[in-house]
Amino acid sequence: MRKSITALFLFTIVALVSSQSLIINNQKTPIQKTSVAKDTIKKAKVLVLQQEIKKDSVEDKMGQLVMYKKDAHASYYADKFHGRRTASGALFDMHKYTAAHKKFPFGTKLKITNQANGQSVIVEVTDRGPFVKSRDIDLSKIAFMEIAKNKGAGVMIVTIEAFKK
Repeated sequence: MRKSITALFLFTIVALVSSQSLIINNQKTPIQKTSVAKDTIKKAKVLVLQQEIKKDSVEDKMGQLVMYKKDAHASYYADKFHGRRTASGALFDMHKYTAAHKKFPFGTKLKITNQANGQSVIVEVTDRGPFVKSRDIDLSKIAFMEIAKNKGAGVMIVTIEAFKK
């Protein structure tokens, strides 16, 4: 029923537009007129309303971002941990976007932003760590390298934000 009403509405608009000039922002844009006797067509004005189209954002899909910590020290897992079990029971894969954190529950999605270049990545907490006191988060190698300014460095300063639904 709704589709047929929409189709009828669109057909009516197309019929009116083909016989009139389309008015957008109070300016007339000429449309090619057909050769029909002028006394058989009623003149009508067509008003086209502009509708704002909202694109899906990361926050719409994953929830609201909440600041956790600025100036946090991030490092990445060594290659020797690839294939081993994490604290959550999942196998560690250095090619997936995962992280180790001391406090966040497993499955928490975090947005990690490199403060040196502004690049960010979204990771999921699957492990506990890091076990170095000066570090706040361990990233998988792919996540670290994606946002690293210097690919040879092993540590960077990041901002940690958590997604809350």
